[in-house]
Amino acid sequence: MKNIVIAAGYATRLGELTRNFPKPLLKVGDNTILGRMLDDIDRIDGIDEHVIITNHRFAGIFNDWAEGMKNVIQKKITIVDDGTESNDTRLGAVCDLLFAMDKLNIHDDLLVVAADNILEFSFQGFVDFARSKGTSCIVYHEQPSIDKLRRTGVVLLDGNNKVLDMEEKPQAPKSRWAVPPFYIYLEKDLDLVRHSVENGCGKDAPGNLAHYMVNHTTMHAWPMAGTGKNLRFDIGSLDTYKEACKKYGN
Repeated sequence: MKNIVIAAGYATRLGELTRNFPKPLLKVGDNTILGRMLDDIDRIDGIDEHVIITNHRFAGIFNDWAEGMKNVIQKKITIVDDGTESNDTRLGAVCDLLFAMDKLNIHDDLLVVAADNILEFSFQGFVDFARSKGTSCIVYHEQPSIDKLRRTGVVLLDGNNKVLDMEEKPQAPKSRWAVPPFYIYLEKDLDLVRHSVENGCGKDAPGNLAHYMVNHTTMHAWPMAGTGKNLRFDIGSLDTYKEACKKYGN
């Protein structure tokens, strides 16, 4: 299984802090945002490589970081430069995933994660769940806020956690199960992934691909290590970055 980290955004909402520096490599306490995530994923049996897809502006910074992580992260780290240099020319998260798959000729099971989250759970449970189900999978958690549900993916599930339906940013959410940007796509479904955009899948948000896949193959959803608990810190703005630094260290 390859761990593919989507890290090609320009984080414009963080202003000067990320004008010339990638958000995933910002320090939070004694580690970076991305480093905290890889510390966990690196320990999962079966993960044999971390693929970081970034943009041309930040590729050199990521390469320097990866060189310094050789004695910290045990699995191979590969940096992929998508060639873009501005927010206006970005490929979008789905196209970045397809770019990395094509560039590296990837034909493995994939763990796909967004790079701007600090997590208080392990992806080991997610990987074990996908292996037990034998299907591609998404993560879900309870979201009591209707306003927040309207800004994310929302799923309907059966009693076996099979995904029955998924909507992106619904005005009238059919459940309180929100989908964060963490996915497992099995090798048997990669042909669907590769042809998703040409068949109408949205390009920008990673949730667009999950929505597309739910309509084309069997998917199951893993409860985020304790539904209803605050186990994910999404760093999307300067304010949330400051909150993370306060919570996890200066």
